[in-house]
Amino acid sequence: MKKLLNTLYVTSENSYLALDGENIVVFEDKREIGRLPLHNLEGIVSFGYRGTSPALMGVCAERNISLCYLTPQGKFLARVLGAVKGNVILRQQQYDSSKDEKISLEIAKSCIIGKVYNARWVLERAVRDHSLQIDVDKVKKASNYLKNSLKLIQDSRSKEQLRGYEGEAASIYFGVFDQLILQQKKEFCFCGRNKRPPLDNVNALLSFVYTLLSNSITSALESVGLDPYVGYLHTERPGRASLSLDLMEELRAVLADRFVLSLINKKMISGKNFLKKESGAVLMDDELRRKLLIEWQNKKKEIITHPYLKEKIEWGMVPYVQAMLLGRYLRGDLDGYPVFLWK
Repeated sequence: MKKLLNTLYVTSENSYLALDGENIVVFEDKREIGRLPLHNLEGIVSFGYRGTSPALMGVCAERNISLCYLTPQGKFLARVLGAVKGNVILRQQQYDSSKDEKISLEIAKSCIIGKVYNARWVLERAVRDHSLQIDVDKVKKASNYLKNSLKLIQDSRSKEQLRGYEGEAASIYFGVFDQLILQQKKEFCFCGRNKRPPLDNVNALLSFVYTLLSNSITSALESVGLDPYVGYLHTERPGRASLSLDLMEELRAVLADRFVLSLINKKMISGKNFLKKESGAVLMDDELRRKLLIEWQNKKKEIITHPYLKEKIEWGMVPYVQAMLLGRYLRGDLDGYPVFLWK
């Protein structure tokens, strides 16, 4: 269990939550593993199936402490609230800000600045760690382009202009992505980003992991009471979680792309588990999908220091922290949205 920004996260899937006086008590196999005062909590997020005592649920409803339940893999199940108070106001602020051109553009800029900044440092890390295995000049040139594009992104005066800079930066980044593949080059050759359907093994991996990341972010937004379907950069479309796609931008390169590269470069996967259809689409078999899900769960357990909070957290908690920070900005508690900047 870990407390972040007045929200308690219970990550053990076998935990049962109960009430003892003014405290929430967490049990695992009938053994107390932690307790925390309720008086300064705004929310509780549980990654498990064991449940919550009726007494604790009643007190949380009375004090407007949200209870959110997710599967151990992070899939959203439900939120339990008492009388509607703060969350309807938060969502109204979200809807209003999405229609405000200035605020909407600033949030969209932050997401793309995070995307390009983090993509650049993925390239810089490759130059630092693998200079003898890559074309350093080519990768450094791409990195410098991304660095220079950050100023252009910050000065964007419209979303159309912002999307143009973002598209150019993504093209430059993926133009050298093949340099980051150090092993199994024959089976995992990358010649550019393609999707719907992916046409090679690397793109099949990227698309699958991007879906996993998007689902995590959607659950995180639901857990704080934000509407995942009302975004700032991505346009609203029936069935598309636009806000999830906005927040995913800052984590694509640093979390999803690095995860895929690690699987390939450490030879944790091979090309034998991919199938190519007559249409050219490349699919993964069930064995590989199961392995990816296991390794993704392991990746989410790795510890990092959050660049804004300066606290050690698991990678899997990052979407929840970013969702909370966005919620705090929309409520007026922060002057700006603190985008996730990794280095």
